[in-house]
Amino acid sequence: MREKILGILKNADNYISGEEMSRRLGISRAAVWKHIKKLREEGYSILSVTNKGYRLRGEPDNISPERVADMLDTRYMGRSIVHFNSTDSTNEEAKRRSDMPEGTLFIAETQQSGKGRLGRAWESPRSGGIWASLLLKPDISAGELPQITLAAGVAVCRAIGGGAKIKWPNDIVMGTKKVCGILTEMSAEPDRINYVVCGIGINVNVEKFPAELSEKATSIYNETGIKQDRNALTARVMNEFERVYDIFLRDGFGALAEEYGRECVTLGKRVQVIYHNKKIQGSATGIDESGALIVDTDDGRITVASGEVSVRGIYGYI
Repeated sequence: MREKILGILKNADNYISGEEMSRRLGISRAAVWKHIKKLREEGYSILSVTNKGYRLRGEPDNISPERVADMLDTRYMGRSIVHFNSTDSTNEEAKRRSDMPEGTLFIAETQQSGKGRLGRAWESPRSGGIWASLLLKPDISAGELPQITLAAGVAVCRAIGGGAKIKWPNDIVMGTKKVCGILTEMSAEPDRINYVVCGIGINVNVEKFPAELSEKATSIYNETGIKQDRNALTARVMNEFERVYDIFLRDGFGALAEEYGRECVTLGKRVQVIYHNKKIQGSATGIDESGALIVDTDDGRITVASGEVSVRGIYGYI
């Protein structure tokens, strides 16, 4: 019904009364008002004047599946788009609709329960970023799942450009602050993966962050001073994701390891890692073909396949 009301407002030359809309739509004037109120909550600027009615003054900067589709050069990635004004989590939406085709993109203007690694909350302000999840159905082993996260990092880094770098394993940074997080989850049985959900959260045009995040988080806008077209960036992420995903499926992560290493800000830095439940410091020297981080410590070389990693100068380490 809100779409019908929005259509009436868009096609009106001037103000249109609530009475006229209720007559056209066969609903009460009170129902019209409730829908107008909801549209305002979604970001639409709607004027209301006594004895005149309502007039649409401005529309929110929303993701448009049609605009994204026009800029895709993919075969299947993002060719099916499920768009939400608001949802709990795009990752959860992808899980609930896991019967949809591979490459389906779930994207929301805001998330109520967005999440990052280790169950941390992910801030998802309305129209400020790209809060999205891709449904994937790769023929790989469960042990290779973390490599999809790393491959996604390469794709997002390419799409953003402008000095974006990767902090191993799943963050994209600009300068010393995080601009994007990637969370990959799966449903699997002992002998096969049912599906994989790759969640990507990019702070695109966010201007302010909560105090507890301001020292660690940034946005593309804050770093460049330029407002970004979220539709165009979404399409670039899809285009690059399909390219790196196809390479990964065909040749393994090893075929992407060199590029990942070039873009990885972690390498060559002093790091602190959680390894076997202990905090260990050392120098990050490389990424192996499985995607593990190679760290030289005082007690010898270790490879870290997963776990927390802090980098001196990034996120305030030391």
